[in-house]
Amino acid sequence: MKKLFKKLVIIWIILLCLILSISAETTAGEDDRLSVVLEGILKRYGEFKGMSVSYKREIITKSMAMLGDEAASDTATGTIIFTPPHCLAIQQETPGRETVTTDGEILWYYIETTKTVYEYPAESLGREIRLLSDIFSGLSNVCDSFDIELEENEEYSLKLVPNPLWDDMDHIVLLVERGTYNIRVVEIYDLLGGITRFRLERPSTRNDLKKDDFIFKAPSGVETVKE
Repeated sequence: MKKLFKKLVIIWIILLCLILSISAETTAGEDDRLSVVLEGILKRYGEFKGMSVSYKREIITKSMAMLGDEAASDTATGTIIFTPPHCLAIQQETPGRETVTTDGEILWYYIETTKTVYEYPAESLGREIRLLSDIFSGLSNVCDSFDIELEENEEYSLKLVPNPLWDDMDHIVLLVERGTYNIRVVEIYDLLGGITRFRLERPSTRNDLKKDDFIFKAPSGVETVKE
């Protein structure tokens, strides 16, 4: 699976950590601003039975970041759809149509230009899917997996550092709107100093989604490669 799609899956896992897995941290006193922000995110997202959110992905290399150049070297747009407990689809629209779809048991990665779909056991994503499974099984606390720092400016900034550390990622930053608690930006910082940034639109409720919508049905003429 391409690294960018793996990062998309990681992003959704992080969002689900915040949305589905907050427990004791949200019961702290009123002066605990981190708990207030986490609880706000939980209230905003936690009751969705199904949802979709549009995204724009931007890649900023280490040299671009050092020079303060915000012009992305690579961009893509698409939509993420989700329904609990473990159905997820990441649908890239531009620059080329590609999708990652999973019903929690099988994961399909489809590339339209090559007319090829790669089929994996869902567990093949290793740490990411295992974490996703833990979340859906009731992960007790997002702080079990990440150290979190909060900064308050025009919007909330949450810095999530994996604990224990991950091999391919240094930390993640979430930018959250005040008042609405919409997660607006997700930035993944790799160990080489590069940034993969996802700008998220406001989520939309989807009550029409069924599990069958997350079982990939290959179009005619598409080659299936089982991994």
